[in-house]
Amino acid sequence: MTLKTPPNSFQAKPGQRVRISEFAENPLEGVEKNLTIEEQTPPDPSALKTRDVIIAVKSSSVGWVDLLMTSGQYQHMPPLPYTPGLEYSGEIAWTGNDVDPSQAKVGDRVLVDGFVAGPRSPGDYQQYGGFASYAVAPVEAIRTIPDGFSYDQACNLLGSYETAYHCLIACGQLQAGETVLIHGASGATGLAAVHIAKILGATVIATGRSDEKLNIVKEQGADHVINCRAAEGEKGVSRFRDEVKALTNGRGVDVVYDGVGGDISLESMRCVTFGARFLVVGWASTPFVAKGKGQRGAPNANMLPTNLIMMKGLKVLGCPTVISTQHDASIRPERLQKIMEWVESGILIPHVSHTFPLANIKEALKAKWTGEIIGGCVVHPPQL
Repeated sequence: MTLKTPPNSFQAKPGQRVRISEFAENPLEGVEKNLTIEEQTPPDPSALKTRDVIIAVKSSSVGWVDLLMTSGQYQHMPPLPYTPGLEYSGEIAWTGNDVDPSQAKVGDRVLVDGFVAGPRSPGDYQQYGGFASYAVAPVEAIRTIPDGFSYDQACNLLGSYETAYHCLIACGQLQAGETVLIHGASGATGLAAVHIAKILGATVIATGRSDEKLNIVKEQGADHVINCRAAEGEKGVSRFRDEVKALTNGRGVDVVYDGVGGDISLESMRCVTFGARFLVVGWASTPFVAKGKGQRGAPNANMLPTNLIMMKGLKVLGCPTVISTQHDASIRPERLQKIMEWVESGILIPHVSHTFPLANIKEALKAKWTGEIIGGCVVHPPQL
């Protein structure tokens, strides 16, 4: 049902938005060739539903999934053309006639739930990403920004911390006193995993390939950090099993949080205690396991050594947060409640290392691709 209100009942200046016109062979090609910035006409309320809201976007997170989506190498492919930006925050600029003011009203500071609206959502709101001056979402997708949070922090909350929670707690059953090895710890979900593991009372060994970034990871709570970059002229990763065993008195870790994949996975299987849990969170080091341009199949699929898995008694667990939640929505309320409890108590605060104007969106996406970001990265649309 659409509103029966005059189209001029919402008056706003034109803005800007990013558009993806077609899927590319790979994300870098998608950013370079298929991403454009265009003028955005403000949404027309007469074309919207009575429970819709218009958000004047203030901040939008730049995520790894935003990159993969440009080439159709993510499991969800929004209809073309679409505006990227899975998670965003801003100010409500208009509400439909059936929106209760206790739920949302003009001027409220809100974040938008990417499970319900935006490019990764099902249904009617996939074209409205956060890389834009305006977005449209149903009121059910709106969440009030926590007290003390900036717009930048708000748009880096749900996706990263829900992933870390699902992997470490729902799948990995991480307990206080255990030791967890977290790979890609300077990334968005990796740093979120460091935060949550420390809240749980675990000992964190974090890896990365930059001493500078690892110093920040340690400032953010990691107990130990290991630079796993291979020596100059060598391929793969360093032999970090020796450092892990030394840090655990020869025992090895109880849990591996692996969002990197490739060579680091194999080395990690030599760093565990018997019966450890190995959490497959992603494969950032090998992004081209799938075909480009939205073709299905995985011609370059990663492989794991079954002999090590058996002899170590490993429990290897695939931990797809979004897919798992789509299969069973009942797993989400508990994790959301717990995450918000930690936020409200002041012990969980997203770290944002880089911000860019929307005009520099290509630079922002490339910085994400090359691993320059520590924690969150944000783009700011022009403020109208």
